[in-house]
Amino acid sequence: MTGVGFGAFVRRAHDAGRLVVQPRMGMSSPERMRAGLLATRDARATTVGTITLDSYTRVGDLESAKLAVLEGVALNGYPIVSHAPATTLDVLDGIHGPGFPVQVRHGSAAPLDIFRALTAVGLDASEGGPVSYCLPYGRVPLRASVAHWTASCELLAGLRGPNAEPHLETFGGCVLGQLCPPGLLVAVSVLEALFFHRHGIRSISVSYAQQTHPRQDAEAVAALRALCARFLPDTEWHVVVYAYMGLYPETEEGAYRLLGKAAELAVSSGSERLIVKTVAESRRIPTVAENVAALEHAAAVAERTARTPLDATGTQTYAEASALVEAVLELDDDLGAALLTAFAEGLLDVPYCLHPDNAGSSRSYIAADGRLAWADIGKMPLNGIADVTPARSVTSAELLESLSFVRRSHDRPPPGDTRPSESAHP
Repeated sequence: MTGVGFGAFVRRAHDAGRLVVQPRMGMSSPERMRAGLLATRDARATTVGTITLDSYTRVGDLESAKLAVLEGVALNGYPIVSHAPATTLDVLDGIHGPGFPVQVRHGSAAPLDIFRALTAVGLDASEGGPVSYCLPYGRVPLRASVAHWTASCELLAGLRGPNAEPHLETFGGCVLGQLCPPGLLVAVSVLEALFFHRHGIRSISVSYAQQTHPRQDAEAVAALRALCARFLPDTEWHVVVYAYMGLYPETEEGAYRLLGKAAELAVSSGSERLIVKTVAESRRIPTVAENVAALEHAAAVAERTARTPLDATGTQTYAEASALVEAVLELDDDLGAALLTAFAEGLLDVPYCLHPDNAGSSRSYIAADGRLAWADIGKMPLNGIADVTPARSVTSAELLESLSFVRRSHDRPPPGDTRPSESAHP
């Protein structure tokens, strides 16, 4: 590894005992985008920058994105393909660099135009994946997404050199955002990392989204780290934890309490980076100030949290994830083809995902102790491994109740929760 770029920055911070915190910030106005990056850089935390793209660009409707730019219409993110390269260079001037790398976040199953635009302005860090940015978000065929991501990875990998180490982050550990048992999240994250690796990327981060049970989350991150150590031996890699991605608490105290638990998970599990959420998540797009407050709160919690990683391989989560990864790798030497076969045969099956290329036979639920559990594994190779509740049907009412479980439990903490109020943030 060259010791340069996004991954190297995160590694140096981790080695110095600091958690890197990052917002999911994107504004269509170049002036506001630049101000957001400056505020992120200057926060009282170890940060990296984010340029999150707009929905038109994400789905490839570049004509609408360009029209919005020409007419000065505000979008819900930065249209990097539609802004002139000189405009984006002005946004980044004096900000992006070795001491403050910037990542482009987008959500696209067909990101080649995005990758061309970001590399044209000297950026070399992005995220996503052929599965995680396809199945939950639309109707792009999985086969097309795999082809698009193959070309995009190879474009980005072509930047590698003595002074450049392009970086990709999997979104696989965040598939569907909620109610997906951790074994499957870990497996998809690892498989997307292997997909990146096989197409030339050597600096990779693997994602995991905070779920419903802190101990189960800690086991999942431990499993993720163990599988990366096993399958990515010649790769610069790190783990990025996402603050909960489902219905967020509506109270300020609940939002900070949940974010604090995400920061504790990241540090205690040995993870290197955290994607934060803000007090405004349940109501609207957050302001720059709210993003900065979230970054600083997470950093403050991280500073008072000790690293206490769990045993990596002795858990059900590790057993499930390992079985799924191994089953897919056995299907085909071409990992893209293997992923297509795995979903076609139901060997990978995301619960409650309605994409036509997902089998849709698996079901999950929140157990009485708060853990995510399988009600039905469909055809996934988890017989004798997963703890499946026999003949348990999940009703629509129970599903809706489960979707608000985290919000309710943090807005109204249990009587025995004696931790200090997280509203007293920096």
